[in-house]
Amino acid sequence: MRSFRILVATICLLLIASSLGAQDTSRTHDEWLVVGDSLLDALDPEGALEAFRAAYLAEQSYAATWKFANAQVEVAKQLEGADQTDLRDSLYSVARLYADAAVRTDSLDAEGHFTVSLVLGRLSRTRGGKERVRFAEVIYDAASKAVELDPSHDGAHHVLGAWHAEVKRLSGLTRFFAKTFFGAGFFDRASWEASVRHLERSVELRPDYLYHRLELAEVYLDLERPDDARAQLEALVNLPPTSDVMDPSYQATATVLLADLGPAR
Repeated sequence: MRSFRILVATICLLLIASSLGAQDTSRTHDEWLVVGDSLLDALDPEGALEAFRAAYLAEQSYAATWKFANAQVEVAKQLEGADQTDLRDSLYSVARLYADAAVRTDSLDAEGHFTVSLVLGRLSRTRGGKERVRFAEVIYDAASKAVELDPSHDGAHHVLGAWHAEVKRLSGLTRFFAKTFFGAGFFDRASWEASVRHLERSVELRPDYLYHRLELAEVYLDLERPDDARAQLEALVNLPPTSDVMDPSYQATATVLLADLGPAR
């Protein structure tokens, strides 16, 4: 089964390369990396994907590998609807291959481990119970390793905070069956306290990143802390878009949640 997934992912990569056109040799590997970073900042993940692909083809460096994987996530997370499912999941599958390759290239840097957790975190939210359980331990371990290597990595703190929240949101029956049939005893380590701690840390490290605030606000709502949730949501809707193409969607969600909360008492 794994060989089949690798084959499918490889074919998908070839299709991506075909759609992006022939390799442009007008820039060096380092120049393509700079271009890709600039395009991400300009909210052009498709352009960034092309640039990082060019960088990777010029030199299969650690930076090009994890940035190529990360850009695929940035493109894939925009794909919504049943007609986009196959393409989205194929992009995630390819991204995981390159994220794993990045970790093999340099296991002592946080970005590769974070990218593994990011890819599987996004993919798991599109999957059923058994696969989500299977991914959960890898997500936790990868994000934890990223934080161990770089305690100031806001993205890794976000993934860990979201992981704790996702597990705590599972019903007791679901957790029971996961532990009984899938050996998911590690779910017992999940706590709301850890979720809040990691998400608050992600906001502290990068206060202008809207998604950190949205995830934290949703956890506050789970914990029936409406005033804290409102503070995050109000800050979110008033912040300018940063480097995430999904920012308008996050702000729209925050606006709905604020309306549901009603006026402050």
